[in-house]
Amino acid sequence: MKNIIHSFLIVIITSIFFSCEINAQWIQANGPYGFIHCFAVIPNSSGGTNLFTGGETGLFLTTDNGATWTTCDTTGMTNNNVSALAVSGTNLFAGTDWGVFLSTNSGTNWTPIYAGFPALVAPQISALAVSGSSLFAGNGSGVFQSFQNGANWTTDTVGMLYKYVYALADSGTNLFAGSNGGVYSSVNKGGSWTCINSFTMDTMTFNAYTLGVCGTDLVAGGFVAESNFNGGVFITANDGANWTESNFNSPIDAIAFSGTNIFVGTSSGYNDGGVFLSDNNGVSWKAVNAAFFNSDSLDISALAVSGSYLFAGTAYGIWRISLSEIITGINNQQSNLPNRFSLSQNYPNPFNPTTIINYSIPKTSLVTIKVYDVLGREVATLVNEEKYAGNYSVQFSGSKLSSGIYFYRIQAGSFVQTKKLLLLK
Repeated sequence: MKNIIHSFLIVIITSIFFSCEINAQWIQANGPYGFIHCFAVIPNSSGGTNLFTGGETGLFLTTDNGATWTTCDTTGMTNNNVSALAVSGTNLFAGTDWGVFLSTNSGTNWTPIYAGFPALVAPQISALAVSGSSLFAGNGSGVFQSFQNGANWTTDTVGMLYKYVYALADSGTNLFAGSNGGVYSSVNKGGSWTCINSFTMDTMTFNAYTLGVCGTDLVAGGFVAESNFNGGVFITANDGANWTESNFNSPIDAIAFSGTNIFVGTSSGYNDGGVFLSDNNGVSWKAVNAAFFNSDSLDISALAVSGSYLFAGTAYGIWRISLSEIITGINNQQSNLPNRFSLSQNYPNPFNPTTIINYSIPKTSLVTIKVYDVLGREVATLVNEEKYAGNYSVQFSGSKLSSGIYFYRIQAGSFVQTKKLLLLK
């Protein structure tokens, strides 16, 4: 849908600041092929990650960082053009042209869960998000909410003037929606919405194609119509009260994060397209496009960080690159790298149901962060992978836990630290 919209828009490219291009090696995945719409990352039982991707030819899974891919059985899906994915514990949700589907066994079987959609609303899903115990779905008619994994749905569009929803994101306290009229925020889990895209003029329409939450920052990317300004990246650290305009004047279709590093994906019609990296909160950008197979592959439709790789979904399949090739060389030049290991107190604390935990790694290390109850029983694994030097944030949800005191523990090399958190419901 976004690429179709782009093809009908006539734009004037003005300026964009890139300090250099990173000469890094992308490798094309051995399948899947065709147009890729989305990714979802789920921790697996072996301590690694399962990466799912959805596109025009169905749903696929890799358990070995993209070396091999398995086609998921989509029997039970009315339509297998998968446009959105979301994860809640062991539940995997897929949005298609014909509604939302649920798998409780890693994509092996699927159950339709869109029967409760209003009769007059076509259930063509463009975005999915999980916030606490609720599932949210976005489409051309707004945002819909289900408290029971899709058993029933309610309409959540109060205050939303523009209702074509491209993206959804949850910060733990606010739910955000990217639409054809900008960015909307809900402080009551979709009960009502407020437009917060104060970074554009009233006469412009900001199409917020993609949203991402990194720590306390909300990052929005998209396209501005009716203007010589084409679009770009906008960042807010206070839920939209104030925005910082990033130095990036091109439409954005995808956003991903690795620590404090921001990756964005654009289309080949704009500044040659491709993947770009900012390691200074959007002040400057570096192209990360060397060795893509052809110019068509520079139409980036989805991005994801899984394990030690960055994955890019394109109109012609999936590409991957080692994060160490594109981050380590840059970060070594940064003066703001942490000089010691640290684990911060979670915030908010007490919390309900989600909280943020920040930590710092001064050198590449295998990092694990786990949560335990007062009896010492493990209740969640938040991180279990190798991390490069940097500052990181991870979100913990206690939606399935009872109120009480819990402990979170980090181990990175020989560094071990434990802190207490309080869940109040």
